[in-house]
Amino acid sequence: MSTPLLRVRDLRREFPAGDETIAVLKDINLDIEAGEMVAIVGQSGSGKSTLMNILGCLDRPTRGSYQVAGRETGKMLPDELAELRREHFGFIFQRYHLLGDLDARGNVEVPAVYAGVPAEARNARAEQLLARLGLSERMGHKPGQLSGGQQQRVSIARALMNGGEVILADEPTGALDTHSGEEVMKILGELHAEGHTIILVTHDMQVAEHAQRIIEIRDGEIIADRRNQSAPSHRATRAAAPANRPGSRFQAARDRFTEAFRMALLAMNAHRLRTFLTMLGIIIGIASVVSVVAMGNGSQAQIMENISALGTNTIDVYPGRGFGDMRSGRVRTLKASDVDALSQQSYVDSATPSVSSSVTARLGNKAANAQVTGVGEQFFRVKGVNIVSGRLFNADEVRSLAQVAVIDENTRMQLFGSDDPLGQIVLLGNVPVRVIGVAKRQSMGMGGNTNLTVWAPHTTVMARMLGQNYVSSITVRVKDDTPMPAAQSAITKLLLMRHGTEDFFLNNTAEIRETIESTSKTMTLLIGAIAAIALIVGGIGVMNIMLVSVTERTREIGVRMAVGARQSDIRQQFLIEAVLVCLLGGILGILLALLIGWGFKTFGGSFTLLFSTSSIVAAFACSTLIGVGFGFLPASNAAQLDPVEALARE
Repeated sequence: MSTPLLRVRDLRREFPAGDETIAVLKDINLDIEAGEMVAIVGQSGSGKSTLMNILGCLDRPTRGSYQVAGRETGKMLPDELAELRREHFGFIFQRYHLLGDLDARGNVEVPAVYAGVPAEARNARAEQLLARLGLSERMGHKPGQLSGGQQQRVSIARALMNGGEVILADEPTGALDTHSGEEVMKILGELHAEGHTIILVTHDMQVAEHAQRIIEIRDGEIIADRRNQSAPSHRATRAAAPANRPGSRFQAARDRFTEAFRMALLAMNAHRLRTFLTMLGIIIGIASVVSVVAMGNGSQAQIMENISALGTNTIDVYPGRGFGDMRSGRVRTLKASDVDALSQQSYVDSATPSVSSSVTARLGNKAANAQVTGVGEQFFRVKGVNIVSGRLFNADEVRSLAQVAVIDENTRMQLFGSDDPLGQIVLLGNVPVRVIGVAKRQSMGMGGNTNLTVWAPHTTVMARMLGQNYVSSITVRVKDDTPMPAAQSAITKLLLMRHGTEDFFLNNTAEIRETIESTSKTMTLLIGAIAAIALIVGGIGVMNIMLVSVTERTREIGVRMAVGARQSDIRQQFLIEAVLVCLLGGILGILLALLIGWGFKTFGGSFTLLFSTSSIVAAFACSTLIGVGFGFLPASNAAQLDPVEALARE
């Protein structure tokens, strides 16, 4: 005796109902041979639909045995059951269960996509099936543009796409008018004649009379199993397998990915507002992070430029062996020639000597205490002092002991008020000097307080005011690309060679620069961390919306599972959608950040945002990781849905 195509033994299906369980199917025993046309009839609640779901591997029995062509289904994994549905079964549902975003051809092709049939082959077969069912001119129409009868014919074509060895029809005429119902039954009769095994589930005895065998269920038990002598007789032959064969594994995986990608785009387009609101958190988060990083880079660059201009990358040379050296006042070995030697070194940006004296500055009947500092022509470069009006003295004026001076804004206000000081003579002690420039007030560094400061050539101050031939200190500005420790070591070596002894000491002010730079980085990191919270919030928003999307599209998931989609196919579709939402949000976020940067550059004065390629790449990586990370739970939930429950949910 040959093995039945479908064999059920002692099958029982129970459902929980509060503290109790209800047995919907009770110890069912049933054999269905290949090529039979069987009708399962019974009143609503009799268990006939539950039996059909188990026969189609959409549901599992509570206990008992169910075999398909000798294969026991009870211990099969979800993907193995999906393979059975994909390769052996075709479903025709009462409510059609077509995918609303796809046209007729696309709906018919879905089972073949999951079976790995090449695109060209499945397209040709879909068109052939639709043409056979009289839908040649409706292939490009979506379900909403088709009548009920036409939708059911599309459903039949979908059931036949992968061969449809066993066709399970659940109330196939229940939602149709009489004429359309007759057409559907005629088609099912033709399919039976071709050798397909047809299983009808109906409560309509007129429909059941088309079957050769009628099984009646009541209260979960088979009460009758009889042959229908009045049914049309067909010389059934085994249904031929479809001519299309699966392509390579790579091609099949690629086609499934393409289908998932296309469906993700269709779903996003169908709910554009929801998609945008989902993206909004990502847009804000990415824009915040990229902008904060760019703002940090810009502010750090500006701060470093400002503090460099204020002389924080300088090394001061003093006489003696250190601060507090009682003998330092008697050390007179620092000379202007040391400055000339230092200026010629490759690591030196500029250098200046310095001598100073407190004097009384007089202009007419006005007098004030002022600090006169004798410096070289490079002093203003070394200390980053900018000119407001007039000019700075030059090397020729330094060599010629010119009696010229640059005053700060405090001195100008104290002595000149609103008058123009340029060209006027000021008496510094007993030495008259001509004012040739006014320096800009500084927030820190030399001249940054309320003292009156006057700068004159150091040669003038040394010869005409102090009567000395040595300088009090030397300040060297090191080039930005030179490490300060290396520069300090080179300066020490040069001066030792010139002096023959270590009668000087160095003070490195780079620590100020390092402290400010470290503080700037810390602030950028802190603000960036705060902005990253926006990304996390956006990711949670994506997860929540995707969970809602899974709930809304539960029936679509059930349909895809019914036609053979693996759990990985469902998971992939929702993951792709989450990643696409996050990537598009990331792109819009980066564009928003660039727009903010343009706004700062256009309307924000001198401050600019410095965008880096690494931060933009990191933003894309964050978008992808958020999509995968926060999209995994909804995608996993979708993949874990039970097919029969998903199909039943509206």
